[in-house]
Amino acid sequence: MLTGTLLATALSGIAVPAYAQRDPAYAAARSAGQVGEKMDGYLGIVGAETPELRRIVNDINIKRRAVYSERAKATNATLEEYALTAGCQAILATVPGEKYQAPDGTWATRGAGAPMRDSRCP
Repeated sequence: MLTGTLLATALSGIAVPAYAQRDPAYAAARSAGQVGEKMDGYLGIVGAETPELRRIVNDINIKRRAVYSERAKATNATLEEYALTAGCQAILATVPGEKYQAPDGTWATRGAGAPMRDSRCP
């Protein structure tokens, strides 16, 4: 697991929700609760899957994996370690009303307080 300065260095420059500014379909799906942040650092489909949602999620996850792979290598972490840490940060960055994966694997809706996060989160 990444810790301390290594974590800060590893995650510098990652703006996981930044995809929302680039793809209006993603922003709409996110605000409608059709997609959510997963603990493993990737985006997931909440509820019924459609071809359009699958396309959006796959596109974003491919881009995330490329970034995670590059940054994991640069910080001497495994892809899985880096992705989990990025997932922790993405869940923390959700806003009230957005969906995220709770530690028990179920989908939760972010309320006014902090989201529930995996015990492995830094």
